[in-house]
Amino acid sequence: MTELAENLAENSAHTAARSVFVTGGNRGIGLAIARRFAAAGDRVAVTHRGEAPPAADDLLAVRCDVTDSEQVDQAFKEAEAAHGPVGVLVANAGFANDRLLMRMSDEDFTSVIDTNLTGAFRVVRRAVRGMLRQGHGRIVLISSTAALHGAAGQTNYAAAKAGLVGFARSLTHELGARDITCNVVAPGLTETDMSRALTEEQRRHLLARTPAGRLGHPDEVADAVAFLAAAGTGYVRGAVIPVDGGAGLGH
Repeated sequence: MTELAENLAENSAHTAARSVFVTGGNRGIGLAIARRFAAAGDRVAVTHRGEAPPAADDLLAVRCDVTDSEQVDQAFKEAEAAHGPVGVLVANAGFANDRLLMRMSDEDFTSVIDTNLTGAFRVVRRAVRGMLRQGHGRIVLISSTAALHGAAGQTNYAAAKAGLVGFARSLTHELGARDITCNVVAPGLTETDMSRALTEEQRRHLLARTPAGRLGHPDEVADAVAFLAAAGTGYVRGAVIPVDGGAGLGH
């Protein structure tokens, strides 16, 4: 656990446990985020589509396909019954289906949009209902640096992830003075199943564009999410935080 994570966990220990809902929290970045909240004493529910997180993790696993509004509603009901109204939502569920545009089918494009962008819309819409009743809440959307500088073969993925930025900033206007924030974390090349599927040539090319000279770790993304979800970050709204080793240089 990093020093930042330890400080956040210590601060969280002095506050009441929160009900946290992480989509796609059964592995990779989502699992690291879920574990970070659980380590801080929060009650955490994670969604999956059939592959639950490791049994040793103190997480509530709920089956949910974010492309189905009924499944989203049911997953929230299960989390609320076990942990109370959701106070922190992390919309992380997503996937890539890379293909050059001229070879990309309608399904290749729309399926990525439906999961990565419309899926986030579905879970945020469901979460905001309860947050408005509570009068507070924290929403963090997991985007990608592909949204900020693009990537060949990822017109579908980059478009979906870029849409999350406009979504977060528009929702920030809608929420106004309420203590409900919506921010974006944009990871770069990170040690996940997606990066492990890259060829050595692709990996070398991406690392050459990364000033840090290495891949990120899911815990480093979790650090940024935990910061944005903290009680004291209510004035941070509509922000995009890159966790990319400098690859995007702030863009």
